[in-house]
Amino acid sequence: MALSDIEIAQSATLVPVLQMAHDRLGIPAEALEPYGHYKAKIDLGWLDRHPGPLGKLILVTAISPTPAGEGKTTTTVGLGDALNRIGKRTVIALREPSLGPVFGMKGGAAGGGYAQVVPMEDINLHFTGDFNAIALAHNLLAALMDNHIHHGNALGFDLRRITWRRVMDMNDRALRHTVVSLGGAANGFPREDGFDIVVASEVMAIFCLATSRRDLKERLGNIIVGYTREQSPIRARDLQAQGAMAALLKDAIKPNLVQTLENNPAIIHGGPFANIAHGCNTVTATRAALKLGDYVVTEAGFGADLGAEKFVDIKCRKSGLRPDAVVIVATLRALKHHGGVAARDLNTPDLAALARGMANLERHVENVQKRYGLACVVSINHFTSDTQEELDLLRARMDALGVPVVVARHWADGSRGAEELAHIVVRLAESGTSNMQFVYADEDSLWDKMKAIATRVYGAADIGAEATVRAKIEKLQADGYGHYPVCVAKTQYSFSTDPKLRAAPSGHTVNVREVRLAAGAEFVVMICGDIMTMPGLPKDPASARIDVDDEGKISGLF
Repeated sequence: MALSDIEIAQSATLVPVLQMAHDRLGIPAEALEPYGHYKAKIDLGWLDRHPGPLGKLILVTAISPTPAGEGKTTTTVGLGDALNRIGKRTVIALREPSLGPVFGMKGGAAGGGYAQVVPMEDINLHFTGDFNAIALAHNLLAALMDNHIHHGNALGFDLRRITWRRVMDMNDRALRHTVVSLGGAANGFPREDGFDIVVASEVMAIFCLATSRRDLKERLGNIIVGYTREQSPIRARDLQAQGAMAALLKDAIKPNLVQTLENNPAIIHGGPFANIAHGCNTVTATRAALKLGDYVVTEAGFGADLGAEKFVDIKCRKSGLRPDAVVIVATLRALKHHGGVAARDLNTPDLAALARGMANLERHVENVQKRYGLACVVSINHFTSDTQEELDLLRARMDALGVPVVVARHWADGSRGAEELAHIVVRLAESGTSNMQFVYADEDSLWDKMKAIATRVYGAADIGAEATVRAKIEKLQADGYGHYPVCVAKTQYSFSTDPKLRAAPSGHTVNVREVRLAAGAEFVVMICGDIMTMPGLPKDPASARIDVDDEGKISGLF
């Protein structure tokens, strides 16, 4: 019987983090702050003094996700191990998992099979406390705002125009819309409120885009929490909140160092969702990895229409980072799902369904090549039900686009199963053929930026919005925020805003339901369709299978 992911992780032989950091990356013990034997934070001062040179950056993205699974994080880890195997000093840079999906439907985010980062249980649960620190900083600002209103409201908050909600790191639909300050005058002024999940917090976005503690504190101070009756913005710095918020994040901002099952270095830091935020790990972690390794393998959330677009148009635009090559992850099972096959039939060969579903992969490839200007390879996560005829069809379609295809077996075989992928990635990265470009220009209007993403990346015919939403976008433009990039919050399951539309729908209209200004993160969030910034748990949550025994050994994580 095959071992589960957590059983594989628990049977691994780990190297003490101080030894691994010294032997693999040359980091001295005094530059690390251990969290137990196998986790550590890297000192920012040492990183600032470490000159580099910078390595090559490899971005891993995927097709539109399906219930069949694609294995993007598994591929990121497997490729990193394989690059180390062929002699390239490589560091993996990943996002931290959110407890919402860990206990919900998706599970953890530490890879799978024999391509995992460890200690898997720690990484998927509390890790080094970064998410808790982010939630505390966010909710401190909410508490200071309501406290200010209670004690006289000298800043003139209009209670109808408060924009700062509270957060928690759990899927809880009951908290999407709440009422606070009930119980009498001593508790403040009652008003409608609500919660978002931590990974949707602007503090999380700021944390992931900040380049230093100074930059972090300045961005925190720029957060807009509400407006006066005259619609003048009130910021966190008006409440003198940024110093205390930054103090709560003092240690969290240091990147976290762990290892793979094969004892290769991995930095895991930050974790905004890609469907409701910008979906990338921290700039600090990525830059640290680039200083420490010849190659860095990182990922962007969900498909190349969401995570990769935001990686390019937000993270790269703001940081100056540039990928040298891209890996697009897919499975034949997922492509057949996009071709209309039900989940129970995905192991059955079906060339017609595969041909239909490959439209999804082809659009993602086109976006990566033509919209983002990046060289790419398609990596197929292998399943035993895959047939040679199906693989031949896929290769023929990708050959027409000039894209190599690799069948990768890292889930079962670890680094040995991704060697071919590693060699192709090195060839692409060293060819210099990637010339990254943005989907839109800084000077484009917010409306035109949203339209460019929808029409050029999603295949839409147009975008739409109710008059009140359009007016708010126009006001943000007039108020001087038009140069900000756009962060689209929409379903990850489709190029459209309808999660049921598989493959590559075209000609649809993307409706902007709501717009939010993230003045500290310096982007404008366009919420499209029915996407929620506070998800709910499924009918059968993953938490029902998670347990811990009398010795403290955890089971059921995946």
